[in-house]
This record gives sequence, structure tokens and C-alpha cells, in this order.
Amino acid sequence: MRTGSYALIWMILTFSVAAADDWPQFRGPGGQGCSEASGLPLKWSETENITWKTPITGLGWSSPVVLGDQIWMTTADEKPASEEEAKKRLRGNSMASSLEVAASVTWRAVCVDRKTGKVLRDVKLFTLEYPAPIHQMNSYASPTPVLEPGRVYCDFGTYGTVCLDSTSGKILWERTLPIDHQVGPGSSPALYGDLLVLVRDGCDKQYITALDKKTGKTVWKTDRPPMATPIDHFRKAYSTPLVIKSGGRDQMIVPGAQWVVAYEPASGKEIWRVDYGRQFSTTSRPVFGHGMAYIGTGFIKAELWAIRPDGQGDVTKTHVAWKATRQIPKRSSPVLAGKEIYVVSDNGVATCFDAETGETRWTERMAGDYSVSPVYAGGRIYFFSQDARTTVLKPGKEYTKLAENQLEGRMLASPAFVDNAIFLRTNSHLYRIENRSQK
Repeated sequence: MRTGSYALIWMILTFSVAAADDWPQFRGPGGQGCSEASGLPLKWSETENITWKTPITGLGWSSPVVLGDQIWMTTADEKPASEEEAKKRLRGNSMASSLEVAASVTWRAVCVDRKTGKVLRDVKLFTLEYPAPIHQMNSYASPTPVLEPGRVYCDFGTYGTVCLDSTSGKILWERTLPIDHQVGPGSSPALYGDLLVLVRDGCDKQYITALDKKTGKTVWKTDRPPMATPIDHFRKAYSTPLVIKSGGRDQMIVPGAQWVVAYEPASGKEIWRVDYGRQFSTTSRPVFGHGMAYIGTGFIKAELWAIRPDGQGDVTKTHVAWKATRQIPKRSSPVLAGKEIYVVSDNGVATCFDAETGETRWTERMAGDYSVSPVYAGGRIYFFSQDARTTVLKPGKEYTKLAENQLEGRMLASPAFVDNAIFLRTNSHLYRIENRSQK
């Protein structure tokens, strides 16, 4: 009961107080890419509406997370392997052409002052020689940290999980829960009461676990459902849990390969599951509204499923309200705005659906390729391409483009929206973007 009580208090605080003032986890206060921020900029460039631009050493696709005056993110300093060593380590790997090999990697946690952009802390966490190869589109620091007062929780998948004191930068505890990601880590951690929840959906083993956030010790561990595929490659996934309240109780929804499963977050006990077939490498985080959970199914044939979360056991045949099968993203998450739900495919086709029926409202192609999840903030929808272009749309039943903004560099990290500012991370810099004319 203690964990459940704390969880309820935490959820109330998260959805009310933190809604406009903080962005403490992947996809914001509620984990769904929505912000109550106001006065946000519509237009910007390298010379317009940039309050500060701070270089970030290393490479990481973790999102910036914000609590109070601190912005945290993770990064990794890589020493490339020699061509000879890379060939040796990739010999016989069917994905060799899309992988990269590092001779060594040093993982870091970086804290930036929200007001000034000054780097306050650059904490070296650990170094490893010849870690497993990663996909060229991934990084060794892709999972997004999660914040709470006094604590920073950083997860790097198989390479380790670290809890930091956010004031001193001191490492409070570390854990290593190794699995075979095949192409590198991707799932971000989530907090629930006294628990830090981690997803470990590897090629070799698949499970969800919760650690005591104070000590890092395991509280519960639940194996994923059995899968039909005999191929290890099709068992992996990279999703992030979403905690919702439905039917008077908390549920933690976690998509994976073949199945999406809802668990009791305090105990790890399974509530319901849905089988969406031979899908894998699921990366998007669910969203919840209109009495339904919306799930992106991942690779092979990406689809968007709307599921009623009031069932028990295998509810595949009874609780799927609708499915969308065309131009659904394999990588990014959907976003809800009012009665509509929006997605953008990997190759830039944006689609608006009626959230209750699944009916297509509109479909339009936008420039660029997309991995970043869209955000609904200040009454607008923001879409971010990999070449650091942001397309701003007016939400509604018709496609209405309000602006298109271009920055330098490459972008695969979802941004943070806090008060009247956007904190946007590229491969080399962190930006604070806001209306300078109002300063």
C-alpha cells in the first residue's frame, strides 16, 4: 500500500504542478508529448529566437530533461575502432553494414543551467573497452534520464544503470542488468512511487523489472509473454513504459515484440495483453486518452492500434477498438491533441486520425526523415525531422502549416517544452529557443 500511495501522490504532482514548469522524463510530465506551456515561439533559426546555444561533448540521443533550473542529458565519448578491428568484430554479423564499432566508450551525465546555458556538471560515469556494436542511427546514450527532486536516474541498457545526486553529481548507486540489444540500447526508464522501472527486451531474454530507487535493489521482475518467432532478432524491442489510471487502478503499459502488455506497476503482475503479430523493435511510447491506449507496433509492418484497457488476460479479440495500417511510424510516438491523434512516418508522411474511430482526417508529406516524436504544446503540433527542421502545424481536421524552421546539425532526440521555451538537442548542441522580442 505504501508504494501505491506514493505513486498516487506522484502522479497528481506530475500532471498538475510539473505540467508547464518541468519536463522530467521522456516525452514530458505525463510521458505523452504534451505541454501546457504558453507563449512558445513559432519561428526560429540560427540567428532568430535563440536565447543560448551550448556545445555538448560526445554523442547522445537522449532527450534533455528539465527540473527547476537544471537540464540533464546523457552523452557518450567514443574512440573509434580501427578498420581492421571493426571488420574482425563484425565478421559473420548479418547487420554488419549498418553497425559501428567503438574501441572504447566513456559514458557521462551533463547538467546545464536552464537560464544561462552554462554547463554546471559533466559527470564521468564509467568507461568500457570494445562494447557491443550499435546501429549507425543509434548512440551509446539514447535512453532518456528521469528526474525527481535530488535525483537523476540514467539507464544505458546492458551497460548499466546509475543514480546520481543532482546537487553534487555524486553517484549514489549503480546496477548492471546485461542483455543482448543487438543494435544498442533504446528504452528509457520510468519512475513509479519508490520504484525505477526498466525494460529489458533483448534478443536473448525479455523482461520488465523494478528497482528500489533508493538502493538500486530489485523489487520485482516479470518475464515477457512467450513469442511465436524462433528467431532471436525478432524478439527485441526498445519501448518506454507509460503509467495510466483505468478502471480505478494504475496500469503500466509496455509494448514489446509481438505483444503489448499492461502490468500492475507496484508488483509487476500482468493485467492484460494484446498480440499484434510478427512485430519487433518497437520503440514508440504509448499514449492514452478517450478511454483507449494507442500503441505503435514497430518494425516489419508498422501499425497504430487503439486498445481499451479494461480487460483481463489475452484481450486481442475483444478490446482492440481500431487499427490504422498506412504510413505509421516505426520509430516515433503518436501524439494526442483534443479529439485527434497525429503521427509522422519515418519518411515524412504526417497523418491525422479521429482518435475515437480511427478515421483518417488528413495525410500530407513533409520534408525530411523522422525519428523524433512530435509534441503538442501551446495549441500547436511540432514535428522534428532528422536534419533539424521543425514543422509547426495548427491542430485540427485540416492540414494547416504555420511555420517551418531550420537549425544546423542532426536531430534524433525529442525536445523539452518548459514555460515559454523549447530545449532542443542536436548531435552537437543544446538550444534554448524562445520569443526574443518578448525578452
